Amino acid sequence: MTETPAKPPRTRRPKATPGPDTGVEAVESAVDMGLLDESIGFLLKRVQMAVFTDFIRTFAPADIRPAQFSVLVIIARNPGLKQSQVSAALSIKRTNFVPLLDSLEARGLVKRKLAATDRRSHALHLTAKGTALVGELTALWREHEGRIRTLLGGDETHAHLCALLGRLTDMGGPVDEDADSDAPPPSKPRRRKTE
Repeated sequence: MTETPAKPPRTRRPKATPGPDTGVEAVESAVDMGLLDESIGFLLKRVQMAVFTDFIRTFAPADIRPAQFSVLVIIARNPGLKQSQVSAALSIKRTNFVPLLDSLEARGLVKRKLAATDRRSHALHLTAKGTALVGELTALWREHEGRIRTLLGGDETHAHLCALLGRLTDMGGPVDEDADSDAPPPSKPRRRKTE
């Protein structure tokens, strides 16, 4: 039996930056990414950042961010859901979801109605303006998603990647939105010495 030779370490060359006052791009040295090039979490984070950059650029004329788009799509497909159901479906904390929803309501895209089954809850619906905007946003989404499909090599690869990513979504149980934070974990309280 023959052993597979170890892969040489891959290097990533950061994007070149313009040199001072020359207009010529300065070449930066390559960075050995080590095991990070094999880390699914690290690669997914980098891909998310790249995809969101394209998304934000594409949706800029409509002044819509990814989270806002997600909320509008969920409400369009599921009119009458409660706020808690939409925030849970998108793994958005309530403290973040309320201001996001307030901003969509202030723009006249979403309306809250008292839920028929629970008068303490609000059911969410798109307004006529919101419904029209979702139609326009769908066209922008197709343009954005088309670029991703092209980079992936077509519809079959895109579908396969979506299926693989779908398997990972439930891996860790409920989403911990603080897991993405670069802040250090909270320190443990110190015990006071008793005399």
